[in-house]
Amino acid sequence: MSTDPVAIVTGGSGGIAPGIVRALCDAGFVVVITARGLERLTAAAEELGKHGTVLALGSDATDTVSIRHMVDSVLSRIGRIDVLVNAAASSNPIGGAIEQVDIDMLMTDVDIKVGGYLRYIQGIVPVMKAQGEGHVINIGGLTGRSSDTLSGLRNVGVVHLTKVLSDQLGPFGISVNAVHPGIVRTPHLVELFDEMAHERGVDAQVIEAEFTADIPTGAILDVDAVGRMVAFLAGAPDCSITGQSLTVDGGYSRGIYL
Repeated sequence: MSTDPVAIVTGGSGGIAPGIVRALCDAGFVVVITARGLERLTAAAEELGKHGTVLALGSDATDTVSIRHMVDSVLSRIGRIDVLVNAAASSNPIGGAIEQVDIDMLMTDVDIKVGGYLRYIQGIVPVMKAQGEGHVINIGGLTGRSSDTLSGLRNVGVVHLTKVLSDQLGPFGISVNAVHPGIVRTPHLVELFDEMAHERGVDAQVIEAEFTADIPTGAILDVDAVGRMVAFLAGAPDCSITGQSLTVDGGYSRGIYL
């Protein structure tokens, strides 16, 4: 059984997850990463294990039974769950004219993220209630604050469930917050820049410069910047910060939210 705090990170094999895992390890957490593809997940755990104790346990965001098995495995092997970081989501945005939108695909996208977050929270809440404390951190996204793509539906849903669950779980010492990353350098973003550059017949650096021009700090974020915000919330001594939507974007979003 662990005497160190334990965090579960869903969608743990890619995207922004490595930055989150590194930051949690630096903060003294034992980290369990979970996702569907066990081979890729195991490889990620081996690489991230250079920064601390990282375990790989498979689960599927759309399968309640697999999530329960994963939670049971964490408890039997480590004995506690202090933090849940929900980061599992499809990396392909769905948009375009409404006449051409594949509604079934859009709803699947929403179910993987919003439904998946809910399933993981259902799985760990009894544990946190029994412990009398815990932190849930939901990774959202800035598309929920714009009309750029229909995939923003899922991030609006993330914000709503975050606020509702902060009301429900606050009395039990459990905080629930959302973190919205801006433009973050992930493998998916690099692929996107390459595709756009190929279509326009320019270098990928040209595409990146166009995106960077809209960021006040003048730089695309590193995944570790998001990780540091998550680790800050994960290490909070109580749940006084809860029900909040916190943005890590270098000033990219221009809206004023009171």
